[in-house]
Amino acid sequence: MRSRFLVFIIAIFFFNLLSQAQKEDKDPVLFTVAGKPVHVSEFIYIYEKTNGDKADYSKSSLEEYLDLYIKFKLKVQRAREMKLDTIPGLIKELAGYRKQLANSYLTDREVTKKLVKEAYEHKQQDVDISYIMVKFGVKATPENDTLAAYQKITKAKQKLEKGESFASMARAYSDDKSVVLNDGHIGYVTALFPNGYYQLEKAAYTLPLGKVQGPIRTKDAYFLLLIHKRRPARGEIEVAHILARNDKSGDEVKARLRMDSIYQRLEAGESFEDLAKAYSDDKVTGPKGGYIGFFGINRYEKSFENAAFSIPEDGKYTRPIQTSIGWHIIERISKKDDSFDYQKARLQDKIKKFYRFEQAKKRMIEGIKKEGNFMEFNTTLKKFTDSLDQNFLTYKWKAPKGKSRDILFVFGNKMKVTLNDFTNYLQQASRKRQRMGQHTSPIAAALELYQDFVSENAVKFEERQLEVKYPEFKSLMREYEEGILLFEATKRKVWDKASQDTLGLEAFYDKMKENYRWKERAVVSQYSLKEGSKHLIAKVRDFASKNPRDKVLEHFNAGEKQKILFAKEKTIEKGRNEVLDKMTWDMGSLSPTETSQRDKSYNFLKIEKVLPPAQKTLKEGRGYVVADYQDYLEKEWVKKLRNDYKVEVDDKVFENLIREK
Repeated sequence: MRSRFLVFIIAIFFFNLLSQAQKEDKDPVLFTVAGKPVHVSEFIYIYEKTNGDKADYSKSSLEEYLDLYIKFKLKVQRAREMKLDTIPGLIKELAGYRKQLANSYLTDREVTKKLVKEAYEHKQQDVDISYIMVKFGVKATPENDTLAAYQKITKAKQKLEKGESFASMARAYSDDKSVVLNDGHIGYVTALFPNGYYQLEKAAYTLPLGKVQGPIRTKDAYFLLLIHKRRPARGEIEVAHILARNDKSGDEVKARLRMDSIYQRLEAGESFEDLAKAYSDDKVTGPKGGYIGFFGINRYEKSFENAAFSIPEDGKYTRPIQTSIGWHIIERISKKDDSFDYQKARLQDKIKKFYRFEQAKKRMIEGIKKEGNFMEFNTTLKKFTDSLDQNFLTYKWKAPKGKSRDILFVFGNKMKVTLNDFTNYLQQASRKRQRMGQHTSPIAAALELYQDFVSENAVKFEERQLEVKYPEFKSLMREYEEGILLFEATKRKVWDKASQDTLGLEAFYDKMKENYRWKERAVVSQYSLKEGSKHLIAKVRDFASKNPRDKVLEHFNAGEKQKILFAKEKTIEKGRNEVLDKMTWDMGSLSPTETSQRDKSYNFLKIEKVLPPAQKTLKEGRGYVVADYQDYLEKEWVKKLRNDYKVEVDDKVFENLIREK
């Protein structure tokens, strides 16, 4: 028996070794720092993120980045040994970032991304539909006028199923005012449908053709929907047009003859834009060369729309086509890019403002609850809500004293939420409780707030699972945590030391002072005359060439209420000023006069003195010295870290990353 048990233990041991080996084969260790592994997946993630399009996996590129990442990991290792990851301020900063990132990550991944993809797929088609609409109030609930609306729409459907025509039922039952004109046949429409009509849109794009669907509930109405056809979406087109308007008598012949004449001139090679400016009867677009701009379906008359979208390519134009107001020639300028990458940002912004976004978030919450084994203890909640009176809806209400450990709900065995957690939440929601008091009872308000509380905790629960469920989120958090540690460690070991270590800075300067020298410098007087003083320029220049600055100012500003001349002294190093660099550096030399585009003043320089190259003092070169001292300290720090921590690179794993062309 003992021998069997021993064989069993040995088998488990070797099975675990095999599993670990298989895992490492899929994601091998590229290098270690002080025994801590960095896997290929981590290196590739940060390499591609940092280098973007330049991540070509060439040997030189990989070697350069591997060296940088090893230095990074060495500094992070030192930061952990310095216990910087235990500093409360840094822990709080990381927690704040995680909360912000997790919330947006979860919403973007589980809600926005799916809605954007669905909306884009919908926008690839136009849908030809008819519908019957029966309205109810925006604030309706199943207990009031939605029932009457539902009964009405159901009656219409029953009659349709018995063979009544859709047009006759639309006229009899639909609350859409346009039904008198179209018998409920709307024609082709495209996504996105108006806010609040997501369920109708979804039905239009997914349900079968030719069969009445519904009732479909939207924010303020029930619909019966009949889908006739679907076609590839027309999208949006940018056009210009030339219009020959029918005369007041309605005579179309004159307009047609004029348009035929214009068309012949176009065919002969004349410019569309010039002809539109000269002959178009559209007083709005004509002066702009006929430019209308972008439009999609259902913006203009069908004949105009059909003709415009039939133009095969940019720069082409139609033959004369007729609408109710006259005759047109339409030129296609461009067609809007309908690729996913182009549409994504626009759709994302729109969707986040739409009701469908809130609906999708609710579905996400329900999915989290189901996956997380959510369980409620309703007796705890009922006991609490039954105890509430009208004070609950006022500022007077306070959370019950003492901590109730009665459980409200759980997510499996991973998260327990108590009544005390809920009452604390209610205490903080004081304003919301008071607003609700205007239209609901204490129990109804508490139950509504309870649903908000459940949703909030469901998101918190899911956020805790992100590192386990999504490797990319784990990578983001690791990247940010190590970035915080690197910043703090570098601040202490390099930046602060470079600016505060006076003796070390002076010693570095003494050793490297030849690197900090002035080139040749000019001491100049910079003269500026106010706008409107152009007649004085020649006199000022002549006087300034023979006299010092103070005397020039005294001479030209004497007796004036407003100074017309300004001057100041500056010392400028060679190569630092374009005007000076074009001059001969002789004492007394004047630069050409230039007019300022900003204030219309007149400006010139006079070289008063030329200073030879010289040594900068530490004070004069401090900015450069400190920057170089920081570089020196960092190199010395990395050198010490390499001595303190063993770095091992798996050359074979590294070579497998190389993709030489």
